Amino acid sequence: MNQRADQADHRTLRVPVLIVGGSLVGLSTSLFLGRLGVRHLLVERHAGTSIHPRGRGNNVRTMELFRVAGAEEGIHRAAATLADNHGILQTPTLVGDAGEWLFKEIDPGGGLARFSPSSWCLCSQNDLEPVLLDQAARLCGELRFNTEMLSFDSDPDGVGAVLKSRETGEHTAVRADYLVAADGPRSPVREQLGIGQSGPGDLFHNVSVTFRSRALADVVGERRFIVCYLTNPDADGALLPVDNREHWVFHAPWHPEHGETLEEFTDERCIEHIRRAVGVADLDVEITGRAPWHAAQRVAERYRSGRVFLAGDSAHEMSPTGAFGSNTGIQDAHNLAWKLAAVLGGWAGEKLLDSYDTERRPVAEATSARAAVRSAEHSHPGFTPPPGAGGGRQRGILNVALGYRYPQGAVVGADPAAAVVPENLDLSGEPGSRAPHLWVRRAQERVSTLDLYERTPVLLSDAGDPSGWHRAAVRLAQRIPVPLTSYRVGTGTGADLVTDGDADWAQAHGVTRGGAVLVRPDGFVAWRSAGPVADAETVLHEVLAEALALD
Repeated sequence: MNQRADQADHRTLRVPVLIVGGSLVGLSTSLFLGRLGVRHLLVERHAGTSIHPRGRGNNVRTMELFRVAGAEEGIHRAAATLADNHGILQTPTLVGDAGEWLFKEIDPGGGLARFSPSSWCLCSQNDLEPVLLDQAARLCGELRFNTEMLSFDSDPDGVGAVLKSRETGEHTAVRADYLVAADGPRSPVREQLGIGQSGPGDLFHNVSVTFRSRALADVVGERRFIVCYLTNPDADGALLPVDNREHWVFHAPWHPEHGETLEEFTDERCIEHIRRAVGVADLDVEITGRAPWHAAQRVAERYRSGRVFLAGDSAHEMSPTGAFGSNTGIQDAHNLAWKLAAVLGGWAGEKLLDSYDTERRPVAEATSARAAVRSAEHSHPGFTPPPGAGGGRQRGILNVALGYRYPQGAVVGADPAAAVVPENLDLSGEPGSRAPHLWVRRAQERVSTLDLYERTPVLLSDAGDPSGWHRAAVRLAQRIPVPLTSYRVGTGTGADLVTDGDADWAQAHGVTRGGAVLVRPDGFVAWRSAGPVADAETVLHEVLAEALALD
Protein backbone atom coordinates (compact mmCIF):
# COMPACT_ATOMS: atom_id res chain seq x y z
CA MET A 1 0.00 0.00 0.00
CA ASN A 2 2.76 2.42 0.95
CA GLN A 3 4.74 1.46 -2.17
CA ARG A 4 1.79 2.32 -4.43
CA ALA A 5 1.33 5.63 -2.61
CA ASP A 6 5.02 6.43 -3.06
CA GLN A 7 4.80 5.63 -6.78
CA ALA A 8 1.72 7.87 -7.17
CA ASP A 9 3.52 10.65 -5.30
CA HIS A 10 6.49 10.45 -7.69
CA ARG A 11 4.10 10.94 -10.60
CA THR A 12 2.66 14.10 -9.06
CA LEU A 13 4.01 17.40 -10.38
CA ARG A 14 4.88 19.67 -7.48
CA VAL A 15 4.94 23.46 -7.79
CA PRO A 16 4.71 26.31 -5.29
CA VAL A 17 1.89 28.07 -7.21
CA LEU A 18 -0.70 26.82 -9.69
CA ILE A 19 -2.38 29.52 -11.80
CA VAL A 20 -5.68 28.61 -13.46
CA GLY A 21 -6.42 30.91 -16.39
CA GLY A 22 -4.04 32.34 -18.96
CA SER A 23 -5.69 35.57 -20.01
CA LEU A 24 -4.55 39.05 -18.93
CA VAL A 25 -4.65 38.44 -15.18
CA GLY A 26 -3.27 34.91 -15.27
CA LEU A 27 -0.40 35.94 -17.55
CA SER A 28 0.29 38.98 -15.36
CA THR A 29 0.39 36.75 -12.29
CA SER A 30 2.88 34.49 -14.08
CA LEU A 31 5.02 37.47 -15.09
CA PHE A 32 5.07 39.00 -11.60
CA LEU A 33 5.76 35.69 -9.85
CA GLY A 34 8.46 34.85 -12.38
CA ARG A 35 10.18 38.17 -11.81
CA LEU A 36 10.33 37.28 -8.11
CA GLY A 37 11.76 33.84 -8.76
CA VAL A 38 8.67 31.90 -7.73
CA ARG A 39 8.33 28.64 -9.66
CA HIS A 40 4.78 28.10 -10.89
CA LEU A 41 2.55 26.39 -13.42
CA LEU A 42 -0.09 28.21 -15.47
CA VAL A 43 -2.85 26.33 -17.27
CA GLU A 44 -5.25 27.79 -19.84
CA ARG A 45 -8.01 25.81 -21.55
CA HIS A 46 -7.80 27.77 -24.81
CA ALA A 47 -5.11 26.96 -27.37
CA GLY A 48 -3.62 30.45 -27.38
CA THR A 49 -4.01 34.05 -26.34
CA SER A 50 -7.02 36.24 -27.13
CA ILE A 51 -7.85 36.83 -30.79
CA HIS A 52 -10.55 39.49 -30.27
CA PRO A 53 -9.63 43.20 -29.89
CA ARG A 54 -11.00 44.16 -26.48
CA GLY A 55 -9.92 45.43 -23.07
CA ARG A 56 -7.65 48.03 -24.62
CA GLY A 57 -7.23 50.65 -21.91
CA ASN A 58 -4.17 50.18 -19.69
CA ASN A 59 -4.06 52.86 -17.06
CA VAL A 60 -0.99 54.55 -15.67
CA ARG A 61 -0.74 52.36 -12.56
CA THR A 62 -0.86 49.20 -14.65
CA MET A 63 1.84 50.57 -16.94
CA GLU A 64 3.99 51.36 -13.89
CA LEU A 65 3.75 47.71 -12.87
CA PHE A 66 4.65 46.52 -16.36
CA ARG A 67 7.52 49.04 -16.43
CA VAL A 68 9.10 47.56 -13.30
CA ALA A 69 8.47 44.05 -14.65
CA GLY A 70 10.39 44.86 -17.85
CA ALA A 71 7.38 44.66 -20.19
CA GLU A 72 6.53 48.32 -20.77
CA GLU A 73 8.71 48.80 -23.85
CA GLY A 74 7.30 45.72 -25.58
CA ILE A 75 3.75 46.80 -24.82
CA HIS A 76 4.32 50.22 -26.35
CA ARG A 77 5.69 48.57 -29.49
CA ALA A 78 2.59 46.37 -29.68
CA ALA A 79 0.40 49.44 -29.18
CA ALA A 80 2.11 51.67 -31.74
CA THR A 81 -0.82 51.66 -34.19
CA LEU A 82 -3.15 53.40 -31.72
CA ALA A 83 -0.52 55.57 -30.03
CA ASP A 84 -2.18 58.79 -31.25
CA ASN A 85 -5.73 57.83 -30.22
CA HIS A 86 -6.68 59.68 -27.05
CA GLY A 87 -10.20 61.02 -26.73
CA ILE A 88 -13.75 59.82 -26.25
CA LEU A 89 -16.31 61.25 -28.69
CA GLN A 90 -20.07 61.20 -28.25
CA THR A 91 -22.13 62.06 -31.33
CA PRO A 92 -25.40 61.16 -33.09
CA THR A 93 -23.51 60.68 -36.37
CA LEU A 94 -19.96 60.70 -37.69
CA VAL A 95 -20.99 62.74 -40.73
CA GLY A 96 -20.04 66.38 -40.27
CA ASP A 97 -18.91 67.95 -37.00
CA ALA A 98 -21.78 67.01 -34.70
CA GLY A 99 -21.25 65.75 -31.18
CA GLU A 100 -18.91 66.56 -28.32
CA TRP A 101 -15.70 65.24 -26.88
CA LEU A 102 -16.21 63.84 -23.40
CA PHE A 103 -12.48 64.43 -23.24
CA LYS A 104 -10.04 64.94 -26.10
CA GLU A 105 -6.75 64.16 -24.41
CA ILE A 106 -5.97 61.56 -21.76
CA ASP A 107 -3.24 63.74 -20.29
CA PRO A 108 -3.80 67.34 -21.37
CA GLY A 109 -0.74 69.46 -20.80
CA GLY A 110 1.40 66.50 -19.84
CA GLY A 111 0.69 66.98 -16.14
CA LEU A 112 0.83 63.26 -15.43
CA ALA A 113 4.64 63.35 -15.63
CA ARG A 114 4.67 64.99 -12.19
CA PHE A 115 3.21 61.84 -10.68
CA SER A 116 4.55 58.96 -12.75
CA PRO A 117 7.32 57.81 -15.08
CA SER A 118 4.67 55.98 -17.14
CA SER A 119 1.61 56.97 -19.14
CA TRP A 120 -1.69 55.53 -20.29
CA CYS A 121 -1.42 53.00 -23.10
CA LEU A 122 -4.06 51.90 -25.58
CA CYS A 123 -3.18 48.26 -26.26
CA SER A 124 -5.91 45.76 -27.11
CA GLN A 125 -5.97 42.48 -25.24
CA ASN A 126 -5.11 40.49 -28.37
CA ASP A 127 -1.93 42.59 -28.75
CA LEU A 128 -1.07 42.78 -25.04
CA GLU A 129 -1.37 39.11 -24.10
CA PRO A 130 1.35 37.89 -26.51
CA VAL A 131 3.79 40.40 -24.98
CA LEU A 132 3.01 39.15 -21.48
CA LEU A 133 3.27 35.54 -22.65
CA ASP A 134 6.66 36.16 -24.21
CA GLN A 135 7.97 37.89 -21.10
CA ALA A 136 6.56 35.32 -18.67
CA ALA A 137 7.81 32.34 -20.70
CA ARG A 138 11.41 33.51 -20.23
CA LEU A 139 11.16 33.23 -16.46
CA CYS A 140 10.70 30.36 -14.01
CA GLY A 141 7.14 29.39 -14.79
CA GLU A 142 5.71 26.67 -17.02
CA LEU A 143 2.80 27.82 -19.18
CA ARG A 144 0.49 25.17 -20.61
CA PHE A 145 -2.20 26.25 -23.03
CA ASN A 146 -4.84 23.83 -24.32
CA THR A 147 -4.93 22.46 -20.77
CA GLU A 148 -7.83 22.53 -18.33
CA MET A 149 -8.14 21.82 -14.65
CA LEU A 150 -10.64 19.00 -14.19
CA SER A 151 -10.79 19.08 -10.42
CA PHE A 152 -9.06 20.38 -7.33
CA ASP A 153 -9.20 19.99 -3.58
CA SER A 154 -7.45 21.96 -0.89
CA ASP A 155 -6.32 21.22 2.64
CA PRO A 156 -4.37 23.16 5.25
CA ASP A 157 -1.07 22.20 3.61
CA GLY A 158 -1.79 22.87 -0.08
CA VAL A 159 -3.89 22.16 -3.14
CA GLY A 160 -4.19 19.02 -5.23
CA ALA A 161 -5.44 19.28 -8.81
CA VAL A 162 -5.95 17.11 -11.86
CA LEU A 163 -5.16 18.64 -15.26
CA LYS A 164 -6.08 17.41 -18.72
CA SER A 165 -4.40 18.23 -22.01
CA ARG A 166 -7.17 19.05 -24.48
CA GLU A 167 -4.79 18.10 -27.28
CA THR A 168 -3.63 14.64 -26.13
CA GLY A 169 -6.14 13.78 -23.39
CA GLU A 170 -3.27 13.14 -20.97
CA HIS A 171 -4.01 13.70 -17.28
CA THR A 172 -1.51 15.25 -14.86
CA ALA A 173 -1.74 15.32 -11.07
CA VAL A 174 -0.41 18.50 -9.50
CA ARG A 175 0.33 19.40 -5.91
CA ALA A 176 0.78 23.12 -5.19
CA ASP A 177 1.27 25.19 -2.09
CA TYR A 178 -1.21 27.77 -3.41
CA LEU A 179 -3.71 28.12 -6.25
CA VAL A 180 -4.55 31.41 -7.96
CA ALA A 181 -7.90 31.30 -9.76
CA ALA A 182 -7.88 33.73 -12.68
CA ASP A 183 -10.55 31.69 -14.42
CA GLY A 184 -13.03 34.39 -15.40
CA PRO A 185 -16.40 35.74 -14.30
CA ARG A 186 -18.07 32.32 -14.23
CA SER A 187 -15.16 30.94 -12.22
CA PRO A 188 -15.58 27.20 -11.56
CA VAL A 189 -13.07 27.57 -8.72
CA ARG A 190 -15.16 30.26 -7.02
CA GLU A 191 -18.29 28.17 -7.51
CA GLN A 192 -16.72 25.05 -5.96
CA LEU A 193 -15.52 27.08 -2.99
CA GLY A 194 -19.07 28.39 -2.48
CA ILE A 195 -17.98 32.02 -2.44
CA GLY A 196 -20.92 34.33 -3.02
CA GLN A 197 -20.96 37.71 -4.73
CA SER A 198 -22.34 41.12 -3.82
CA GLY A 199 -23.52 43.89 -6.11
CA PRO A 200 -26.43 44.62 -8.47
CA GLY A 201 -25.42 41.90 -10.96
CA ASP A 202 -25.94 42.22 -14.70
CA LEU A 203 -25.93 45.80 -16.02
CA PHE A 204 -26.25 45.40 -19.79
CA HIS A 205 -25.28 43.19 -22.72
CA ASN A 206 -23.55 43.96 -26.00
CA VAL A 207 -22.47 42.10 -29.11
CA SER A 208 -18.96 43.03 -30.20
CA VAL A 209 -18.83 43.04 -34.01
CA THR A 210 -15.50 43.14 -35.84
CA PHE A 211 -15.66 44.46 -39.38
CA ARG A 212 -13.68 45.88 -42.29
CA SER A 213 -14.46 49.19 -43.93
CA ARG A 214 -12.02 51.23 -45.99
CA ALA A 215 -14.33 54.20 -46.48
CA LEU A 216 -14.97 54.63 -42.76
CA ALA A 217 -11.49 56.12 -42.25
CA ASP A 218 -12.49 59.00 -44.56
CA VAL A 219 -15.67 59.56 -42.57
CA VAL A 220 -13.77 59.59 -39.28
CA GLY A 221 -11.14 61.92 -40.70
CA GLU A 222 -8.59 63.23 -38.23
CA ARG A 223 -10.67 62.40 -35.17
CA ARG A 224 -8.40 59.97 -33.32
CA PHE A 225 -10.65 58.64 -30.60
CA ILE A 226 -10.32 55.69 -28.24
CA VAL A 227 -14.03 55.09 -28.58
CA CYS A 228 -16.89 56.95 -30.22
CA TYR A 229 -20.35 56.60 -28.67
CA LEU A 230 -22.87 56.88 -31.48
CA THR A 231 -26.18 57.98 -30.02
CA ASN A 232 -28.70 57.66 -32.87
CA PRO A 233 -31.70 56.26 -30.93
CA ASP A 234 -32.48 53.95 -33.85
CA ALA A 235 -28.92 52.60 -34.09
CA ASP A 236 -26.81 53.41 -31.07
CA GLY A 237 -23.50 51.73 -30.41
CA ALA A 238 -19.83 52.22 -29.67
CA LEU A 239 -17.22 52.38 -32.43
CA LEU A 240 -13.59 51.49 -31.69
CA PRO A 241 -10.70 51.72 -34.18
CA VAL A 242 -8.36 48.75 -34.51
CA ASP A 243 -5.89 50.24 -36.98
CA ASN A 244 -7.53 53.62 -37.92
CA ARG A 245 -7.62 52.42 -41.52
CA GLU A 246 -9.91 49.51 -42.31
CA HIS A 247 -10.34 47.34 -39.21
CA TRP A 248 -12.94 48.36 -36.63
CA VAL A 249 -15.05 47.09 -33.75
CA PHE A 250 -18.66 48.03 -33.10
CA HIS A 251 -20.45 47.30 -29.82
CA ALA A 252 -24.16 46.87 -30.50
CA PRO A 253 -26.75 46.73 -27.71
CA TRP A 254 -28.18 43.26 -27.07
CA HIS A 255 -31.29 42.60 -24.98
CA PRO A 256 -31.51 38.91 -24.04
CA GLU A 257 -33.79 39.93 -21.18
CA HIS A 258 -36.37 40.75 -23.86
CA GLY A 259 -35.91 37.42 -25.60
CA GLU A 260 -33.42 38.69 -28.18
CA THR A 261 -31.05 35.94 -29.35
CA LEU A 262 -27.55 36.05 -30.76
CA GLU A 263 -28.79 34.40 -33.92
CA GLU A 264 -30.74 37.56 -34.69
CA PHE A 265 -27.46 39.45 -35.14
CA THR A 266 -27.05 38.40 -38.75
CA ASP A 267 -24.50 39.98 -41.06
CA GLU A 268 -27.28 41.92 -42.77
CA ARG A 269 -28.60 43.30 -39.49
CA CYS A 270 -25.13 44.27 -38.23
CA ILE A 271 -24.23 45.96 -41.53
CA GLU A 272 -27.43 48.00 -41.55
CA HIS A 273 -27.01 48.93 -37.88
CA ILE A 274 -23.44 50.15 -38.40
CA ARG A 275 -24.39 52.17 -41.47
CA ARG A 276 -27.25 53.92 -39.66
CA ALA A 277 -25.11 54.54 -36.57
CA VAL A 278 -22.28 56.07 -38.61
CA GLY A 279 -24.67 58.02 -40.82
CA VAL A 280 -23.57 56.68 -44.22
CA ALA A 281 -26.25 54.60 -45.94
CA ASP A 282 -23.93 52.90 -48.45
CA LEU A 283 -20.85 52.47 -46.24
CA ASP A 284 -18.76 49.45 -47.21
CA VAL A 285 -19.00 47.00 -44.29
CA GLU A 286 -17.67 43.44 -44.22
CA ILE A 287 -18.46 41.58 -40.99
CA THR A 288 -15.48 39.49 -39.85
CA GLY A 289 -16.65 38.27 -36.45
CA ARG A 290 -18.97 38.74 -33.51
CA ALA A 291 -18.77 37.91 -29.82
CA PRO A 292 -21.27 38.53 -27.02
CA TRP A 293 -20.20 40.13 -23.78
CA HIS A 294 -21.94 41.01 -20.56
CA ALA A 295 -21.33 43.98 -18.31
CA ALA A 296 -21.97 43.32 -14.64
CA GLN A 297 -21.19 44.73 -11.23
CA ARG A 298 -20.29 41.96 -8.80
CA VAL A 299 -17.57 41.48 -6.19
CA ALA A 300 -16.75 38.18 -4.50
CA GLU A 301 -17.57 38.11 -0.80
CA ARG A 302 -14.04 36.97 -0.07
CA TYR A 303 -10.89 36.65 -2.13
CA ARG A 304 -9.27 33.87 -0.13
CA SER A 305 -10.35 30.40 0.90
CA GLY A 306 -7.48 28.66 2.64
CA ARG A 307 -4.79 28.04 0.04
CA VAL A 308 -6.87 29.36 -2.86
CA PHE A 309 -7.07 32.98 -4.06
CA LEU A 310 -9.38 34.69 -6.56
CA ALA A 311 -8.00 37.29 -8.96
CA GLY A 312 -9.38 39.32 -11.84
CA ASP A 313 -12.87 38.58 -13.16
CA SER A 314 -13.26 35.62 -10.83
CA ALA A 315 -13.03 38.13 -7.96
CA HIS A 316 -14.88 41.08 -9.48
CA GLU A 317 -16.85 42.22 -12.51
CA MET A 318 -17.44 45.83 -13.41
CA SER A 319 -18.71 47.96 -16.26
CA PRO A 320 -16.15 48.20 -19.08
CA THR A 321 -16.32 51.99 -19.28
CA GLY A 322 -12.90 53.24 -18.26
CA ALA A 323 -11.30 49.77 -18.54
CA PHE A 324 -11.30 49.55 -14.76
CA GLY A 325 -11.92 45.80 -14.66
CA SER A 326 -8.80 44.57 -16.44
CA ASN A 327 -6.59 47.09 -14.67
CA THR A 328 -7.99 46.18 -11.27
CA GLY A 329 -7.34 42.51 -12.06
CA ILE A 330 -3.72 43.09 -13.10
CA GLN A 331 -3.19 45.09 -9.92
CA ASP A 332 -4.73 42.19 -7.94
CA ALA A 333 -2.08 39.93 -9.45
CA HIS A 334 0.73 42.29 -8.48
CA ASN A 335 -0.49 42.67 -4.91
CA LEU A 336 -0.77 38.92 -4.47
CA ALA A 337 2.50 38.00 -6.20
CA TRP A 338 4.87 39.76 -3.82
CA LYS A 339 3.01 38.39 -0.80
CA LEU A 340 3.19 34.82 -2.10
CA ALA A 341 6.90 35.34 -2.84
CA ALA A 342 7.49 36.68 0.67
CA VAL A 343 5.68 33.81 2.40
CA LEU A 344 7.22 31.12 0.18
CA GLY A 345 10.62 32.77 0.64
CA GLY A 346 10.31 32.59 4.42
CA TRP A 347 10.50 36.33 5.11
CA ALA A 348 6.83 36.92 5.90
CA GLY A 349 4.26 35.13 8.00
CA GLU A 350 1.46 33.16 6.37
CA LYS A 351 -1.09 35.65 7.73
CA LEU A 352 0.32 38.27 5.37
CA LEU A 353 -1.77 36.56 2.69
CA ASP A 354 -4.96 37.59 4.51
CA SER A 355 -4.11 41.18 3.61
CA TYR A 356 -4.74 40.38 -0.07
CA ASP A 357 -8.48 40.29 0.63
CA THR A 358 -8.31 43.15 3.15
CA GLU A 359 -6.64 45.43 0.61
CA ARG A 360 -7.94 44.43 -2.79
CA ARG A 361 -11.63 43.71 -2.17
CA PRO A 362 -12.47 47.25 -0.98
CA VAL A 363 -10.64 48.62 -4.02
CA ALA A 364 -12.83 46.50 -6.32
CA GLU A 365 -16.00 47.56 -4.53
CA ALA A 366 -15.15 51.24 -4.81
CA THR A 367 -13.87 50.99 -8.38
CA SER A 368 -16.82 48.98 -9.69
CA ALA A 369 -19.20 51.62 -8.34
CA ARG A 370 -17.21 54.34 -10.14
CA ALA A 371 -17.23 52.31 -13.35
CA ALA A 372 -21.04 52.04 -13.30
CA VAL A 373 -21.34 55.78 -12.77
CA ARG A 374 -19.02 56.37 -15.69
CA SER A 375 -21.14 54.14 -17.94
CA ALA A 376 -24.16 56.25 -17.07
CA GLU A 377 -22.18 59.43 -17.73
CA HIS A 378 -21.06 58.15 -21.15
CA SER A 379 -24.52 56.78 -22.04
CA HIS A 380 -22.98 53.42 -22.87
CA PRO A 381 -25.08 51.59 -25.50
CA GLY A 382 -27.56 49.23 -23.91
CA PHE A 383 -27.10 50.58 -20.39
CA THR A 384 -30.16 51.97 -18.64
CA PRO A 385 -28.94 53.12 -15.24
CA PRO A 386 -31.29 53.00 -12.24
CA PRO A 387 -33.09 56.23 -11.34
CA GLY A 388 -30.74 58.74 -9.78
CA ALA A 389 -27.58 57.04 -11.00
CA GLY A 390 -24.96 58.94 -12.91
CA GLY A 391 -25.20 62.47 -11.64
CA GLY A 392 -22.77 65.08 -12.81
CA ARG A 393 -19.63 64.63 -14.82
CA GLN A 394 -16.84 62.99 -12.85
CA ARG A 395 -13.86 65.19 -12.18
CA GLY A 396 -11.37 62.67 -13.47
CA ILE A 397 -10.16 59.15 -12.94
CA LEU A 398 -6.58 59.59 -11.75
CA ASN A 399 -7.73 59.33 -8.15
CA VAL A 400 -9.34 55.99 -9.06
CA ALA A 401 -6.55 54.68 -11.29
CA LEU A 402 -3.55 55.88 -9.31
CA GLY A 403 -4.72 57.26 -5.99
CA TYR A 404 -6.52 54.27 -4.48
CA ARG A 405 -5.15 53.25 -1.12
CA TYR A 406 -5.12 50.54 1.54
CA PRO A 407 -6.43 51.93 4.84
CA GLN A 408 -6.04 48.47 6.38
CA GLY A 409 -3.84 45.50 5.56
CA ALA A 410 -0.06 45.13 5.42
CA VAL A 411 0.47 48.74 6.47
CA VAL A 412 1.39 50.41 9.76
CA GLY A 413 0.07 53.81 10.77
CA ALA A 414 -2.57 54.21 8.04
CA ASP A 415 -5.88 55.85 8.86
CA PRO A 416 -8.35 52.93 8.90
CA ALA A 417 -11.22 55.32 8.27
CA ALA A 418 -9.66 56.85 5.13
CA ALA A 419 -11.51 56.51 1.84
CA VAL A 420 -10.23 53.71 -0.40
CA VAL A 421 -10.67 56.01 -3.40
CA PRO A 422 -10.13 59.61 -2.29
CA GLU A 423 -11.92 62.52 -3.91
CA ASN A 424 -8.61 64.06 -4.97
CA LEU A 425 -5.30 62.59 -5.99
CA ASP A 426 -2.93 62.59 -3.02
CA LEU A 427 0.42 60.83 -3.39
CA SER A 428 2.30 62.45 -0.53
CA GLY A 429 3.70 59.33 1.12
CA GLU A 430 0.92 58.43 3.52
CA PRO A 431 0.99 54.80 4.68
CA GLY A 432 -1.29 52.73 2.46
CA SER A 433 -0.85 54.95 -0.62
CA ARG A 434 1.30 54.46 -3.71
CA ALA A 435 4.73 55.88 -2.94
CA PRO A 436 5.64 59.20 -4.62
CA HIS A 437 7.55 59.26 -7.90
CA LEU A 438 10.84 61.15 -8.04
CA TRP A 439 13.63 61.01 -10.58
CA VAL A 440 16.92 60.04 -8.96
CA ARG A 441 20.36 58.87 -10.05
CA ARG A 442 21.57 55.50 -8.84
CA ALA A 443 25.19 54.78 -9.85
CA GLN A 444 24.85 57.33 -12.68
CA GLU A 445 21.64 55.74 -13.99
CA ARG A 446 18.54 57.94 -13.97
CA VAL A 447 15.60 55.99 -12.55
CA SER A 448 12.28 56.67 -10.93
CA THR A 449 11.97 55.86 -7.26
CA LEU A 450 9.15 53.54 -8.37
CA ASP A 451 11.75 51.46 -10.24
CA LEU A 452 13.31 50.56 -6.89
CA TYR A 453 10.31 48.65 -5.62
CA GLU A 454 9.85 45.07 -6.78
CA ARG A 455 11.75 42.35 -4.93
CA THR A 456 12.27 43.60 -1.38
CA PRO A 457 10.99 46.12 1.16
CA VAL A 458 12.90 49.39 0.75
CA LEU A 459 13.80 51.94 3.41
CA LEU A 460 14.44 55.54 2.34
CA SER A 461 16.26 57.91 4.67
CA ASP A 462 18.30 61.06 4.28
CA ALA A 463 21.83 60.98 2.90
CA GLY A 464 22.99 62.90 5.97
CA ASP A 465 21.60 60.00 8.06
CA PRO A 466 20.98 62.18 11.16
CA SER A 467 18.86 59.49 12.82
CA GLY A 468 20.84 56.39 11.95
CA TRP A 469 18.05 54.80 9.92
CA HIS A 470 20.42 53.43 7.28
CA ARG A 471 22.80 51.91 9.84
CA ALA A 472 19.84 50.41 11.69
CA ALA A 473 18.48 48.87 8.47
CA VAL A 474 21.85 47.36 7.55
CA ARG A 475 22.27 45.82 11.01
CA LEU A 476 18.69 44.57 11.07
CA ALA A 477 18.94 42.93 7.63
CA GLN A 478 21.92 40.91 8.93
CA ARG A 479 19.99 39.33 11.80
CA ILE A 480 16.45 38.80 10.47
CA PRO A 481 15.32 36.90 7.34
CA VAL A 482 13.73 39.94 5.68
CA PRO A 483 15.71 41.06 2.57
CA LEU A 484 15.53 44.73 3.49
CA THR A 485 17.13 47.23 1.12
CA SER A 486 18.15 50.67 2.39
CA TYR A 487 18.88 53.79 0.35
CA ARG A 488 20.20 57.16 1.55
CA VAL A 489 18.60 59.88 -0.55
CA GLY A 490 19.80 63.40 -1.24
CA THR A 491 22.96 64.96 -2.64
CA GLY A 492 26.65 64.57 -2.00
CA THR A 493 29.00 61.63 -1.59
CA GLY A 494 26.89 59.92 1.07
CA ALA A 495 23.84 59.52 -1.13
CA ASP A 496 22.92 56.17 -2.70
CA LEU A 497 20.22 58.00 -4.63
CA VAL A 498 20.95 61.52 -5.85
CA THR A 499 17.83 63.59 -6.44
CA ASP A 500 17.28 65.53 -9.64
CA GLY A 501 17.57 69.30 -9.44
CA ASP A 502 16.13 70.82 -6.29
CA ALA A 503 13.74 67.94 -5.52
CA ASP A 504 13.24 67.40 -1.79
CA TRP A 505 12.66 63.68 -1.23
CA ALA A 506 11.65 64.15 2.42
CA GLN A 507 9.04 66.78 1.67
CA ALA A 508 7.64 64.66 -1.17
CA HIS A 509 7.21 61.74 1.26
CA GLY A 510 5.75 63.80 4.10
CA VAL A 511 8.70 63.48 6.50
CA THR A 512 11.57 65.61 7.75
CA ARG A 513 15.23 65.02 6.94
CA GLY A 514 15.43 62.95 10.13
CA GLY A 515 12.56 60.70 9.11
CA ALA A 516 12.29 57.51 7.11
CA VAL A 517 9.84 55.79 4.75
CA LEU A 518 9.36 52.04 4.36
CA VAL A 519 8.02 51.01 0.94
CA ARG A 520 6.66 47.56 0.11
CA PRO A 521 7.74 45.57 -2.96
CA ASP A 522 4.55 46.67 -4.73
CA GLY A 523 5.44 50.35 -4.36
CA PHE A 524 2.95 51.13 -1.58
CA VAL A 525 4.09 52.90 1.57
CA ALA A 526 4.06 50.43 4.45
CA TRP A 527 5.03 52.95 7.15
CA ARG A 528 6.83 56.22 7.73
CA SER A 529 8.42 58.06 10.60
CA ALA A 530 8.05 61.81 10.34
CA GLY A 531 11.29 62.39 12.24
CA PRO A 532 14.05 60.74 14.26
CA VAL A 533 13.44 58.17 16.99
CA ALA A 534 15.52 57.07 19.97
CA ASP A 535 16.11 53.49 18.80
CA ALA A 536 15.74 53.22 15.04
CA GLU A 537 16.65 49.53 14.83
CA THR A 538 14.04 48.44 17.37
CA VAL A 539 11.34 50.59 15.80
CA LEU A 540 12.14 49.30 12.32
CA HIS A 541 12.09 45.69 13.55
CA GLU A 542 8.69 46.16 15.15
CA VAL A 543 7.28 47.79 12.01
CA LEU A 544 8.53 45.01 9.74
CA ALA A 545 7.18 42.34 12.07
CA GLU A 546 3.74 43.95 12.05
CA ALA A 547 3.60 44.70 8.31
CA LEU A 548 4.87 41.25 7.28
CA ALA A 549 2.94 39.28 9.92
CA LEU A 550 6.14 37.89 11.42
CA ASP A 551 5.85 36.02 14.71
